[in-house]
Amino acid sequence: MGNVMLIPARRQVGNNARKQEEEKPKLRVAAYCRVSTDSDEQATSYEAQVEHYTEYIQKNPDWEFAGIYADDGISGTNTKKREEFNHMIDDCKAGNIDMIITKSISRFARNTLDCLKYIRQLKDMNIPVLFEKESINTMDAKGEVLITIMASLAQQESQSLSQNVKMGLQYRYQQGKVQINHNRFLGYTKDADGNLIIDPEQAEIVKRIYREYLEGLSMDKIAAGLERDGIITGAGGKRWHTSTKVFK
Repeated sequence: MGNVMLIPARRQVGNNARKQEEEKPKLRVAAYCRVSTDSDEQATSYEAQVEHYTEYIQKNPDWEFAGIYADDGISGTNTKKREEFNHMIDDCKAGNIDMIITKSISRFARNTLDCLKYIRQLKDMNIPVLFEKESINTMDAKGEVLITIMASLAQQESQSLSQNVKMGLQYRYQQGKVQINHNRFLGYTKDADGNLIIDPEQAEIVKRIYREYLEGLSMDKIAAGLERDGIITGAGGKRWHTSTKVFK
């Protein structure tokens, strides 16, 4: 058998090295953010999360920004009403996302079954979820054990919080105090003491809607007229729909 000559690999330098580096695919990373209420404090948290993760992803040279998916003012008890969450999962299935970052397990899901369902679904697609607060990567060997424990605790926390909120509301009702979020409640605002009072300007819009309805106009025609006249909804939107709360 003849002698074998070992030829060492040459270190890539200059343009060749840069070319290899440029050809290395970047990880397409998306972030999921959620806050659970419509309060001003939580709205600030929502905006802060979006800003944080946009900057966090874009400053990593090995990552490609794949977007921010954010649900505002929606409970985390289940995923049925979280449109952006479901949109993110669909984009994962479409092959548009390689990794997801989120603040914590409680931001991702507070229902143990939902949490594990989607984590396992994503793992089957080789897509890790990185929980920043808990420092857990779901692709790690011990990740799912920790997630099962923590998600279970989060679910208990959610149920306990829900019970406390119900008890608090019941107590307020007994004291003759009614808590209503007026931010998207067309026709009303609150005074300095937190009591509901009529907003004169918005009240005219409410009167117009009911008057036109009594005159026989359909809800679609009423909505079209409001849009034509540049009247915004109670939530500040320009588009009126039959699902807008004043029509209910």
